[in-house]
Amino acid sequence: MNGSAIENFSCVIYNISLMKCTWQAGRDAPGDTQYFLYWQNSRDNDMMECELYIKDENGRNTGCRFQNVMIKTEGAYFLVNGSSKDSLIQFYDEYIELYKIERLMPPSNITVNCDEMKNECIIQWQRPQISHSNKDKCFKYEINIKYKGNPEGKTKYTSIQEGGNSHTFQRSNTRRKYLLRMRSAGSACLVSPSWGEWSATVEFGNEEIISSSVWILVVIAVATVLVAISTILFCQRAGCWKAAFSQIPEPKSSFCGLSDTNPELMESKIQPITSENEEIILVTDIEK
Repeated sequence: MNGSAIENFSCVIYNISLMKCTWQAGRDAPGDTQYFLYWQNSRDNDMMECELYIKDENGRNTGCRFQNVMIKTEGAYFLVNGSSKDSLIQFYDEYIELYKIERLMPPSNITVNCDEMKNECIIQWQRPQISHSNKDKCFKYEINIKYKGNPEGKTKYTSIQEGGNSHTFQRSNTRRKYLLRMRSAGSACLVSPSWGEWSATVEFGNEEIISSSVWILVVIAVATVLVAISTILFCQRAGCWKAAFSQIPEPKSSFCGLSDTNPELMESKIQPITSENEEIILVTDIEK
């Protein structure tokens, strides 16, 4: 029956030795169609049926998981056939070179050691683990470095290196911290040429201490100015300046406010002051 074979068949190898294959049911396949996967890793191996099927909500097989898969130089053979009570189901088969579908692990044990005198850092790592090769020359690496705390997230430095397990990075700023990631791909041998997964981020370098101190001083200064302005505005509204600094009263004149009085009365109030020993001399003007 045309249109009953599976569609969109694909496989991927991950975590060194695990493999997952998935597919979709044929668009014209009867509703009761069930599919079964068989595979042969090489001519020296027998055909084996999937041991762990992936099922959809209707219980139909739509994939398979494999364990302990070894990648060999020959292409692996996959066959998916089906069965139905209503009609015969077309089969699907394909040869796949397993190394091409491997998703490479990132480099491991990444370390960074910086020389403060030369302003350079030595990045070292170990090649990703795969099941069929142990040669460093089989890989190339992408090194991606950014500033820590960069709001725009722009890449500061990137490099592609063929083989090896170390790289020298020249620092342009010794007062910044950096974030490093790496990934790998096949450069030679029977290794997947597609870029694998990124490694976990590795942090290295020094904090920008001067910049942090400046920011702290700026924050303190701004806070102080704001407090002073708030206090002045509050006192202007509440009138606390008058309470804190009371006005000095003007001196009153002793002659102000005196009412008109009787001169005789005033004279009577003035007591004559004479001394007991005072000698009074009368002087007469005698006409010559």
